Amino acid sequence: MSPWSANTASAGPKSSAGPKSSAGSGTPRGGAFRLTALLDRPLASYYLVLGCTLLLLAIGLLMVLSTSTAYDLDIGAPPYAMFIKQLLGALAGLVLMWLASKAPPRVFRAFASPLLLAVVLGLVLVLLFGQQIDGVKRWLDVAGNAVQPSEFAKLALVLWGADLLARKEKLGQLTDWRSLLVPLLPGVAVVCMLVMLGNDLGTTFLLSVIFLALLWVIGAPGKLMLGLVALLAFAVLMLIAVHPNELQRITAFLSAQTSRNCLSCYQLTQGKDALGSGGWFGVGLGAGTAKWGWVPLAYADFIFAILGEELGLVGAICVILLYGGIAFAGFRIARRVPDTFSRLAAGAITVWIVAQALVNMGAVLGLLPITGVPLPLISAGVSSLIATMVALGMLMAFARSEPGAAQALAAADPSVPRRLARWLGLGSRAGSAAGWAGSAAGSAAGWGGPGRAGLDRGRIGAGASKVARSRGTAGRN
Repeated sequence: MSPWSANTASAGPKSSAGPKSSAGSGTPRGGAFRLTALLDRPLASYYLVLGCTLLLLAIGLLMVLSTSTAYDLDIGAPPYAMFIKQLLGALAGLVLMWLASKAPPRVFRAFASPLLLAVVLGLVLVLLFGQQIDGVKRWLDVAGNAVQPSEFAKLALVLWGADLLARKEKLGQLTDWRSLLVPLLPGVAVVCMLVMLGNDLGTTFLLSVIFLALLWVIGAPGKLMLGLVALLAFAVLMLIAVHPNELQRITAFLSAQTSRNCLSCYQLTQGKDALGSGGWFGVGLGAGTAKWGWVPLAYADFIFAILGEELGLVGAICVILLYGGIAFAGFRIARRVPDTFSRLAAGAITVWIVAQALVNMGAVLGLLPITGVPLPLISAGVSSLIATMVALGMLMAFARSEPGAAQALAAADPSVPRRLARWLGLGSRAGSAAGWAGSAAGSAAGWGGPGRAGLDRGRIGAGASKVARSRGTAGRN
């Protein structure tokens, strides 16, 4: 059985009796217990993913606005051209994320194979007609917009791999390692080869991480995992050796560890200087100077360096904690969902987004070689933004199938028109009367019951006396 199998016993409804204090008063013993009770709610994972995603998206839009303005002015473009494109991509991503969060898992499984075929076709077109920038060919011009099929390859691989392994488990074909790897391994190899032919080592690495995450979640044997890791590491080293651009990045990373004056490690050195110059609270949003030509690709791969300069250590830690919240919620969803496909897809999506964030931030910090992968939801790039938001929408859809989530959604009555009608007072009279009665009862209970009623009676008596005095005055007049 997979170590990620849903634990329905632990994920089921809790006892109605809350945690007791050591004195037996029935109140929580501390903040940790209140936090645990909050996370035990059925929709906690859903709202945690939603909240972290929206906060990271807002921070990303602000940082793209701050960093891209300098680049647009430098190339003679309108000052907000890149930001407007990113904002439109974010709006489209929000719509797609909302649609994905409402879709059942069978819809995702229906798109698995067609999306993979479309991605393979797009990668072939990139090799034939794509744009090559800084030695990397991964962009395709579609109606005047640069589209990056390799970003959607991550999402396609998650869907196709999860659907394939779920079908194999249902048929009982996961007992042998050959049945486990065929045709998953050849399919991953084809996608990785097409991406690597465009000299995109960073995306190739992330596709390999998604492949290993699928095997990890399904419960592949440890010896098989170690063998595949060794095989993939050997393949990556051979690809680095035959690609001058990637070899130069590795050489620059090694040189930066011993010298700050090497020409090849200029970007890494300037990025670390910008990141460390922000202090605790940064120089202020938009007030950074490193983006004005000092840090190459400050709006994309090295946006975390500018974030550290303008928002400081506190801002950088907040961003890291938000990624940590997505990691916690994603792995929690993967353990609690009942079906195999949702468990595989949730685990692979979480590993993909967290690994991509760690690789990007590790490169900026000088802990890893520069790979050219964007920081999820923050770096400029519409293709990466939309693919990531759709994946997070899928994660929210899986959270809706956790134990107790459907009942919580039904009890909450999430219908927007009904909530709006109640807020405007357009509901039925009986419902309105019941609502007013309930509100009055709740107010009386919340304000102290009898004591509040006595206070109200005192105010009424004072009002009556005032009326009587006014009448007497009128009579005298």
